[in-house]
Amino acid sequence: MQATGGKTATRSEAIWAERERWVARGVSTYSAIVADRGHGALIWDVDGRRYIDFAGGIGTINAGHTPQSVVAAIRDQAEKLIHTCFSVAIYEPYVELARRLCEVVPGSFEKKAMLVNSGAEAVENAVKIARAATGREAVIAFRNGFHGRTLMGMSLTGRDLPYKEGFGPFAPSVYHAEFPYAYRCLDEQCAHNGGSGDCSIESGAAFERTLESIGADKVAAVIVEPVQGEGGFIVAPPRFLRRLREICDQEGILLIADEIQTGFARTGTLFAVEQSGVEPDLILLAKSLGAGLPIAAVVGRAEAMDAPRVGGIGGTFGGNPVACQASLAVLDLIEREDLPRRARHIGEIMQKRFEQMQQRCQIVGDVRGLGAMMAIELVRDRGSKEPATAETAEIMHACHDNGLLIIKAGVYDNVLRVLVPLVVTDEELNEGLDILDRAIADVAG
Repeated sequence: MQATGGKTATRSEAIWAERERWVARGVSTYSAIVADRGHGALIWDVDGRRYIDFAGGIGTINAGHTPQSVVAAIRDQAEKLIHTCFSVAIYEPYVELARRLCEVVPGSFEKKAMLVNSGAEAVENAVKIARAATGREAVIAFRNGFHGRTLMGMSLTGRDLPYKEGFGPFAPSVYHAEFPYAYRCLDEQCAHNGGSGDCSIESGAAFERTLESIGADKVAAVIVEPVQGEGGFIVAPPRFLRRLREICDQEGILLIADEIQTGFARTGTLFAVEQSGVEPDLILLAKSLGAGLPIAAVVGRAEAMDAPRVGGIGGTFGGNPVACQASLAVLDLIEREDLPRRARHIGEIMQKRFEQMQQRCQIVGDVRGLGAMMAIELVRDRGSKEPATAETAEIMHACHDNGLLIIKAGVYDNVLRVLVPLVVTDEELNEGLDILDRAIADVAG
């Protein structure tokens, strides 16, 4: 420890001082926690404080921190082969993982896969594949969606702050359509707003108008999150996804499901899109695939995946042998522990607790989610729905101070989201919900 102003600094404070000196300002951090170790749904900081992890590495730790079988797979592979680059010499873990992913993603058609390092890289490659497969350039994404921080990822992302501000110009031929956000619906005739008409956004009518303005013959792909993550856990209605599928089939457009945050049992099924019955042409996977190791994938129709010429897609580190073995162990763990069922159970507990908070506290405006991907939207007034942005940050930090790691999301930064590891015990889950409940009550007064 170091002395600062006559006071002995903790290890966390000392490391944070070093962070301020050496880490670029633009790299943000939700909490002041300096993590040292983790297991299951728990994290300990460098000063020995224990936290229940409701953030899960932003949806990366569905299988829990340091699961024994995954750690063993990582250790065994690291002792044999860490890297050679699949473009130089292939290795079995890459091929095996590609096979496993093709077998588990939805779609009653022949599939192929490619492995990359991150969700953003999966997005970039999916657009390249779609353009090669269709001979078209345009891509349609959705308002409030998030698809990464690379150039194409930012271009597809439907929110400027903080992801796009000051980083333009962006990639051309990218368009944004409205996404059905029931709590803040933009269709004045919609029943969500007290109207008597059908929602033009949820029905797909608004999307059809957007498509008509672009020209369907110019559109290579539509990319959609079955549940918008950074947008605030906004669940796409099944009929909306089914209508997108119908339109894409009619117009020869590829439908891309971005399951980077929703995938691998989080929503109560292995992939969220399964709950709508929709089979996407391409599906994007990352985050919890590798239990924290950097790995991602594009999986989809074989004829589309084979459209780029040889050498047109790939990368130095994509499908690293160690990350591949970790991912194979994760898939085994998900199946062995039946984590989709566990996610449904966790979701039921959270839904009930969040609704109780909503009944007691006027600040809780909306409760929503799918499976164990749950969130609450906080407002200052339920009538006007004015976002409680400052209060959300205050609640989040109060939780951190009391042993719960939780993060926010949403267009107005007024959504508290839960991505707790699916191996959490009921006791740990309820302990964390108790901390959140008290923090909301204290701030709401």
